[in-house]
Amino acid sequence: MGFLAALFFLPRPALALLVALLVAAGAFEWARLCRLDGGAARMYAAAATVAFGVLFVVHERAALAPYLLSALFWALAVPLWLWRGVRENHRVMLAAAGFVVVVPAALALALLEPSEILAVLVLVWIADTAAYFVGRAFGRHKLAPSISPGKTWEGAAGGLGGALLYAIVLGVFWGKSWWAYLVIAAVLAVLSIAGDLFESAAKRQAGVKDSGTLLPGHGGIMDRIDSATATLPVSALLLSLPNP
Repeated sequence: MGFLAALFFLPRPALALLVALLVAAGAFEWARLCRLDGGAARMYAAAATVAFGVLFVVHERAALAPYLLSALFWALAVPLWLWRGVRENHRVMLAAAGFVVVVPAALALALLEPSEILAVLVLVWIADTAAYFVGRAFGRHKLAPSISPGKTWEGAAGGLGGALLYAIVLGVFWGKSWWAYLVIAAVLAVLSIAGDLFESAAKRQAGVKDSGTLLPGHGGIMDRIDSATATLPVSALLLSLPNP
């Protein structure tokens, strides 16, 4: 509830300040996954926060570059990286990737309209929930056993189906082209899985279960936003395209 209140009622500069705090916390956790010590991790978090701040200030001139970079990262680099395996000796690459994971998503969170952000986050929640229940009931074939043994192809299909049903509902209420909503929902559902798996792979190579302990009983910030790091910036890119 607090997040929704901040999203809908805070003025944009105040919301950006809150998002900057999330960037600092998430980047610090990512730095620890890269095995940076306390001082280096704090410097990393500070650098990511400054990068977010600069992009927020100059976003009209920076245009869609951060979102395009994020889309290419999640669509091309991450699948290949997951296929080849995320390993301990990839710490430098993971540290560089952390900026692409955290900063564009934070920028989208600070700049998109609240209704757009909520629509994307609800899609992620529906896809995750549908994947969990379908996978638990029918899951037989492991999706990525070396990264996240609990995920199955059946669960992923269930998540995709849930996202598509949600897209149809949005199309009915918002009066837009169903095909466009279906395509976008399918893309975001797949990316939400990629975001989840990539963070899981980063944690596995670091030998930890959770990204942090900031949220007792729920892990760290990155554990809560792993799917959103992929879906929010790509949503911002897609929303910038002309309406069908």
